[in-house]
Amino acid sequence: MKTVRLIRLEENFQYGTFGVLLIDSEVFCATLEPADIENQRNVSSIPAQQYLCQRYSSAKYPDTFQITNVPNRSYVLFHAGNISAHTAGCVILAQYFGKLKGDRAVLNSGITFKSFMNIMTGVNEFHLTIKENY
Repeated sequence: MKTVRLIRLEENFQYGTFGVLLIDSEVFCATLEPADIENQRNVSSIPAQQYLCQRYSSAKYPDTFQITNVPNRSYVLFHAGNISAHTAGCVILAQYFGKLKGDRAVLNSGITFKSFMNIMTGVNEFHLTIKENY
């Protein structure tokens, strides 16, 4: 089973929570989540702890992973996006940190998300550990 860790590096209430995702102990990509607003649905990052992630598909997100067993939350997904407003309480995967229209953002997200899903070919579930390092 793949080992996946999300290390949160910085929380900025205006621009979100920035971090990095490691797969099998190697840095894979930058991440963006919303700021911590007490685990409120669709607007907050999720509590830092361990989760089981399972493959998920819907009309809007046909192939991704869902972070399961988040207290009082459902449909917390990995997906593409650039700014905190795109997260809807989920985790955005991107190639690097940058700016978009003057706001802090993560960039090259679409390509990075596809690469993540390619790495996860044949994987139906994995454990995710989220740690805060700020």
